[in-house]
Order: sequence, then structure tokens, then C-alpha cells
Amino acid sequence: MSSNDISHGGFAGNPGANLPALRGHNAALVLGLLRAAGEEGVSRLELAERIGLTPQAVSKITARLRADGMVAEAGRRASTGGKPATVLRLVPGARHAVGLHLDRDELTAVLADLAGEAVAVRRAPLAFEAGAGQVLATAEREVAALRAEAGGPPVLGAGVACPGPLDHLTGVLHRVTGAPRWDGFPLRDALAERLGLPVVLDKDTNAAALGLAHGIPSGAGSFGYLHLGTGLGAGLVLGGSLYRGARTGAGEFGHQIVQWDGPRCGCGRRGCIEALCLAAVARGDLPGAARALGVGAANLVELLDIDRVLLGGRTVLEHPEAFLGGVAQALDEQAGTRGRTGAGRAVPVALARGGARAVADGAAELVLAPLFGTRQS
Repeated sequence: MSSNDISHGGFAGNPGANLPALRGHNAALVLGLLRAAGEEGVSRLELAERIGLTPQAVSKITARLRADGMVAEAGRRASTGGKPATVLRLVPGARHAVGLHLDRDELTAVLADLAGEAVAVRRAPLAFEAGAGQVLATAEREVAALRAEAGGPPVLGAGVACPGPLDHLTGVLHRVTGAPRWDGFPLRDALAERLGLPVVLDKDTNAAALGLAHGIPSGAGSFGYLHLGTGLGAGLVLGGSLYRGARTGAGEFGHQIVQWDGPRCGCGRRGCIEALCLAAVARGDLPGAARALGVGAANLVELLDIDRVLLGGRTVLEHPEAFLGGVAQALDEQAGTRGRTGAGRAVPVALARGGARAVADGAAELVLAPLFGTRQS
């Protein structure tokens, strides 16, 4: 490989850098800029300026990407005195990625293109607590049907999102609340064998947060995604990057204790926000559930000083106004105690985009993000 393929910054000063890795790194940066540009595209000169590579290096990289069918010409820009610049764009349909959301009672499968847009979706009943046999069989069947339905280009891999806690590095589940038989099960490797695809595994809330962070420049934003469905958890994006924690355990939001003598939680303790929320929903007390969720959201803002709170999960989506109102009220009160009263001072709260498919879409992004140089902590 020519030295022109090596970036002038970042890896370039590292004498121990692996050159094939550098080549992949630079191609990922190019693909990331093309993905962000959308149909408008980017010229080679603009790519070189933004990444810090020579025009010759960018030409070599884009030639390889065009040969792979991932990049195409998108016309020419009007001349400003020199030769009109050829504009390049990503070809979204050149590759696909599978996203699987293994919820406690339902599997959602999406096939996404390189832009992260779903080209096919399937849903099926699931009994996650029943253990691996039924889950693996259902996943294998639905992914096969999804690929047969869509046909088309090669599939890069499958991103899988399920309840935690788990270790995303080893792909092994830990003591999932209410599903003890999963403890220690190597779900990632088992699914890879069944699907015949590379598999990336993460918690449902982390996957959703990664998908929601798509399009946010690195370092440009922090938010908490709160997911209330059959359980309650959080995905954290800090400084534009997904935060998993040193032991991949960040985001166990639902198991913070706020009432010592509260209802028993599935984790074995009492007074967890998850237990309070679910108990309130079960008895039809939506204001009480929203208030409990709001207390947790205010605690999160107090602890991490995040920029915004996003809400998702089936329970929230069934009653969006109640939960948005309850959480917004709690955040307003929290801002007032810190002297941040007035219009626009409280941290804003909104529904997460993607609706009921937010986790599955984010699971596909687990596969796509590395291709575009997206940081995953």
C-alpha cells in the first residue's frame, strides 16, 4: 500500500500501526462522510480536506469502493474556475444488515440498507424466558424469511439486541432479570452458528441509543434513552458516543432504588423504579408510572448533566402524552431546584424516533456503525 493511503493525522504518527487496519480506517472515514452527505454527495477534494488525506489517497480509496459497488458518481458540481468536480455518493442498497430485537414476548427483525433504512421488517411471538432453544429457532426462521423476502445484496452481519445484563465483548448473557436460565449462555456465538452470519450482541437499550445517535457528530451531544416496555432500562450517549461502562454494565437504569419499602422487583430487591413503573401501569395509574419515570430521569440529568431525554418502549408508545407530561414535569421541577427556571432551561424530553422499531433499527446499526468509523465505546 502506498504511503499516500496513510492519514496525515490520527494513526499516521504511530510507528506500530497496522497498515491494513489504516486502510480500513481511512475507507471507513470516507464512507462515513458519504453516508452523512446523503444524495447530495461529496467531491473527492472535499473528502481529502475533511479527512486529512491527499487527493491521490482518496482517489485510490474511492476507486476500491466503487469497484465494490458501495460508491457511485452523482454528477458534477458547477465549476468555480477549474475543472468541474465529480460528486460521489453512497449506494445504500449495495449491502444489507440484519437487526434483531429479542424482547421478552416478541421478536422484531429488520433488514437495513447502508443508510440505516429498513427495507424489510418481520415480527413473531417469542418467549425469551423459555431459554435458548425456542429463541434460536425463531431467530433462524425469521432471518431466513426476511432475507428471502428482500433478496438482493450481500448481508454484512446481524446485530442482536436483548435484555441485559450481558457482556457485549464476549457475547455472553448474565443474570437477566426474570430469565435465570440465560445466565452464562454464549448467545452471540450460538446465533452466529445458526444464522451463518457474523453477529454483534448488545443490550436493547444500548442498541437503540446507538441508532438514535446516528447522524450526531462525535462529541456533539449527550442524551439518555429511557425504554419502558416489559422492563425499564437506559441507553447513554455521552459526548456523541455510546457509553457502556468499564464492565459493559452501564444503563441498568430501572434498578435504582427510590422507595425502600416499595414493591418487590424481578431483580429480587424492593423499590426499584422498574417495579414502581410496572406496578403503576398494571393498576392503571399512568400518572404514577410517569411520575416514577420522571424521578429517574431527573436523577439521571442531575448525575450526568445530559442535554436531553428520549423516551421509547411499548408502554410509553401506548400512552405517549402521559409519559411525556410526567417526565417533563419532573425535569422542570429538577431545573427549578437548581435555579434553572424559565423557558428552555429544563432539559427537554421527547419521544425517540423509530417508534416500536427503535431497538431493531439500532441493532442493525451495531453492524453498520463500524463500517462508517462510528465510535462505539
